[in-house]
Amino acid sequence: MYVATVVTPKGRRSVVKLRENVSSIGKDADCAILLQGWKIASHHAEIKYDDRDAYINTFPDAGEPLLVNGQGVDKYGPIKPTDKISIGGYTIYVKADDSPSAEEAVEEHAPSPSQIIAARRVVTATLDAAAPVAAQPAPKAAPRAPVMSAASGLDAEGRKALFALLADVHAQLLKQIDLRRVDVNRMSDEDLRKKVTDMLTEIIGQKELPPGVRAQLVIRDMLNEVVGLGPLEGLLADESVSEVMVNKYDEIFVERKGRLELSEIVFSSDKAVMAAIERVVAPLGRRIDESSPYVDGRLKDGSRFNAIIPPLALRGPCITIRKFGANKLSHLDLVGYNSISPEMASIFEMAVLHRKNIVISGGTGSGKTTLLNIMSNFIPANERIVTVEDAAELRLGKPHLVSLEARPPNMEGKGEVTIRDLVRNCLRMRPDRIVVGECRGGEALDMLQAMNTGHDGSLTTLHANTPRDAISRMEVMVLMTGMDIPIVAIREQIASAVDLIVQQTRFSCGTRKVTYITEVTGVQSGVVSLQDIFVFRQKGYGLDGKIQGTFEATGAIPEFYQDLKRRGISVNLDIFKPPAERER
Repeated sequence: MYVATVVTPKGRRSVVKLRENVSSIGKDADCAILLQGWKIASHHAEIKYDDRDAYINTFPDAGEPLLVNGQGVDKYGPIKPTDKISIGGYTIYVKADDSPSAEEAVEEHAPSPSQIIAARRVVTATLDAAAPVAAQPAPKAAPRAPVMSAASGLDAEGRKALFALLADVHAQLLKQIDLRRVDVNRMSDEDLRKKVTDMLTEIIGQKELPPGVRAQLVIRDMLNEVVGLGPLEGLLADESVSEVMVNKYDEIFVERKGRLELSEIVFSSDKAVMAAIERVVAPLGRRIDESSPYVDGRLKDGSRFNAIIPPLALRGPCITIRKFGANKLSHLDLVGYNSISPEMASIFEMAVLHRKNIVISGGTGSGKTTLLNIMSNFIPANERIVTVEDAAELRLGKPHLVSLEARPPNMEGKGEVTIRDLVRNCLRMRPDRIVVGECRGGEALDMLQAMNTGHDGSLTTLHANTPRDAISRMEVMVLMTGMDIPIVAIREQIASAVDLIVQQTRFSCGTRKVTYITEVTGVQSGVVSLQDIFVFRQKGYGLDGKIQGTFEATGAIPEFYQDLKRRGISVNLDIFKPPAERER
């Protein structure tokens, strides 16, 4: 391995380890030897080495010439430890890792000892690459390298110094953008990132970094903060992270495999968090300020986004992002994760194909929307689907799909379009299936009416802890319309409209399972009758802390299965036999 000693025009010295056989020189953040200044190209030159010698060559579009010992060259080698390489005012000495030091070989070019002590810092050549764990039901996941930031590994004093530096760099960047008349609104994402990277490289090159802080990580973090979601970009790219929670600017938690853990990733300030929030909500036509201090939205990949700011959030702006996985899941994945059994998956398929109305019930973060997406895979491709959501996050992947999204009121309190409005409107859009992302209020009545008036096969979700609680929740939501409807009439509407309730549960260990498949059979003595078809029997915890149990049939056969058999449709009734009968 070779090392390069870099002396800046101001006499500052740093040592760079060339870990790759081909190492680039320039001002781009991915260069092994990072130089600043307008005379330096993004990728100006490169050093190549083998087991014996090292060589250097410049790129045709570099502009500023490459000098070796005062002579202009396009390529040069083999490089000796005493060779003085000059690029744009910088001096570089290259040597093998076991050869005499460049400082000893060219003593006449060395700065004073006080300059060396003041400026000494080691800049590593490459960033730590994040190796996210693939979201597959494998028994053992590959080891994952942590997502690094400039603040990773720093103590409280180090972070304080870093945050002060980032605030100063941010202020200087805004000043440079203004002085150079950069119209960021007309630039593409790629051009903006390149322009900002060049400016950040130049600014940070003039700063003295706190001990242990890497220039490349500072540039990357600042770039994400200016044109992206700041330090959250790395977490969103990590496939092992399912949820990101910003409690305050320097306190970010993530969920991995159902477990919460504190991340080393931090924002530089509350202002940086606010800037990230505004970059998400502005393209969606939504706003967040003191008069409207919370907002729901979505990211470009469909991930659910929620933010709440002071004065309601006492510790500073808060962000919650529920990520969508990069790979779309199927019912086979749920079987692989042991979230459902193969028999339960076949019930879902038959229920959706034969247009049964299904309500998915569960707590927050239990996986209701994921299950709704998976069930939609069974809808035939020739059917017209209309989805209604508060913030669009369903990804049904069907050709004949219309997606509707509710709209909050504007600053004058006008222009609001509720989910109820959209549900009523979608009835006029000739839907074969209506999918409501989540029922929270009066739209439950409109949904029940749609299910009862020829729109069979509709799907929705709601918050409840058991199938019986789901019935009570629907009753309360219908009453939220303000209409004076007798409770008996509401229950008859529910019993007539809903065919199946699927209960999704998230356990304390982070495991998600379908714990009930329950059929709604009618109304008896003024009470909605329910019949459990499949249940999850808990049997303790394993050595890994995960919940153990089995999915068992109760022996009850759904009425729609019996109806299908009477109509001559082939159905498998053996899946409904309880475990005791199967063993005979």
